[in-house]
Amino acid sequence: MRIARSGRHHTSGQRRQRRASRQWIWRFAMKPSISVLGTGRMGSALARALLRAGYRTTVWNRTKEKAEPLAALGATVAPTVRQAIDAAEIVIVNVSDYAATAALLRAGDVAPGLRGKLIVELTSGTPEGARETSQWVAAQGARYIDGAILATPDFIGTDAGTILLSGALAPFTANENVFRALGGNVQHIGSDEGLANALDSAVLALMWGALFGGLHAIAVSKAEDIDLGELGRQWKATAPVIEGLVADLIKRTGAGRFASDAETLSSISPHYGAFQHLKELMEARSIDRTVVDGYDAIFRRAIASGHLHDDFAALSQFTGKA
Repeated sequence: MRIARSGRHHTSGQRRQRRASRQWIWRFAMKPSISVLGTGRMGSALARALLRAGYRTTVWNRTKEKAEPLAALGATVAPTVRQAIDAAEIVIVNVSDYAATAALLRAGDVAPGLRGKLIVELTSGTPEGARETSQWVAAQGARYIDGAILATPDFIGTDAGTILLSGALAPFTANENVFRALGGNVQHIGSDEGLANALDSAVLALMWGALFGGLHAIAVSKAEDIDLGELGRQWKATAPVIEGLVADLIKRTGAGRFASDAETLSSISPHYGAFQHLKELMEARSIDRTVVDGYDAIFRRAIASGHLHDDFAALSQFTGKA
């Protein structure tokens, strides 16, 4: 007969509890602790993605009430910025701009706590702002990665979530799993800390071109009693054509192929002819032409320089320095 030794006998429930406890400890001990400063819509989405991925996550927000819903998901709400930083190995900042970041991190009681941390700036800003912030963070004895989020909050934590990161490669590689938790399409695009924000601005220029074009299309449709549902259907039908034109424009400009050739999809001449019709219609219907007149100025400069029959890409030579 086997007699259980005192203190060594465990029920199956106790064994399961111990295994679960060990798994919990292993799960968190193997992952860096993270703090998120700023819990607006985007900051909250970042924190939720980290919590889902099993990271010990601390959050701070100027208005504490905005951070409280994350506590119900397992986050720790820090009462101060310094306490949030002290609780983490990685500090993710997502506030309104770099001036707001500076106001938080450069406070006298906060800056000394940055030493040894990895600061990940996911606040929108300029390339120069990113470079200046990187230099300041390095002077505090911390590491720095700058990023740009090319997604709305609902894409964070999904395979389609796109985040561009730039700065030293080593901290990115060491913490790649953290970044992958924020979005499946996370990309380290270069060592220049300003590169992510620069590329972000370029992509936003594409987006705003489409959105302002959409506003003009809506204005024309309303003026001419065109059903907006029909406009939507025609946009869907022509979007692949427009996408192809933009891709060709980028490719040809990169190669410096501005003269029309056998592969030209469209030259400036037919574009400018159709553009005159749009201007006349907008004038007749009293539709705001502020943006369109800017396009017209670029067309005119290119044509005056002898590019009327060149590829549309030739216009890129007239959209750089004024």
